[in-house]
Amino acid sequence: MSDPETGAERVLLVEYAHGVCTLTLNRPQRRNALDRALWAALGRELDRIATGAARAVVLTGAGGAFSAGADLSGAAEVTEFTDPAAEMTSINAVVRLLFELPVPTVAKVRGPAYGAGWNLALGCDFVVATPDARFCQVFTRRALSPDCGGSWILPRLIGLHQAKRLTMLADAIDAAEAHALGLLTWVRSESEIDGFVADLAHRLAAGSPTALAQTKALLIAGAERTLDEALAAESRAQASNLAGPDVLEAFAAFLAKREPSFTGAPLPGPAPDPAGSSGHR
Repeated sequence: MSDPETGAERVLLVEYAHGVCTLTLNRPQRRNALDRALWAALGRELDRIATGAARAVVLTGAGGAFSAGADLSGAAEVTEFTDPAAEMTSINAVVRLLFELPVPTVAKVRGPAYGAGWNLALGCDFVVATPDARFCQVFTRRALSPDCGGSWILPRLIGLHQAKRLTMLADAIDAAEAHALGLLTWVRSESEIDGFVADLAHRLAAGSPTALAQTKALLIAGAERTLDEALAAESRAQASNLAGPDVLEAFAAFLAKREPSFTGAPLPGPAPDPAGSSGHR
């Protein structure tokens, strides 16, 4: 598929519907391996979403694969970066956008999710996979170390020793083991996954944008806070929630025994740390 304006390959498919943005990595001939064009397209769309373009996001891949990781098909391009640090800085900016997006995110995984591709999935708030999905921190097989947030999120999700096993041995695991380790939220059959993820995304999109953004920020930062710091952050977040329009709607809906209709605008950019700390990422 080509962009109608430029004629270039459309490496990222974008669909907005009912408050949900679906982002589809669209390089199926390369199992959706991430190249510069795809990173750039993903960054542009995440920037747009962060300003309030959607209330939930689904990230998936075309052609039966999530993502095989970095595109190494042009080995010379990969190994001859004039400025590798600058290249990683550009990639890291996109990763940070995804990890800190103030709206809920869902990764829908079929087939391989390897290396940077798997870490993008782990950067989402929920990960749903089919039984045939396969996962691998493939970096050391390529004489590389983890990137795209893998070294940060894996120890927090599964502990240091399991994180070392997955990254240092680079063994592939199936969906059942990934779920048992706590790296998947749900496993759903091929016939069920599309409907399940659609329902989940619509439920999230119907939630209070501000409350969901605050909740996400609190949980991310909470692992590195003391109890007193967490309580202070919760108090500030709750004060912000109580000052917004969605609380009145929630209380009115409760009294009327109906479902609420939240209209509060999403917070612009990453949800602020209610305790004033910016060092949790």
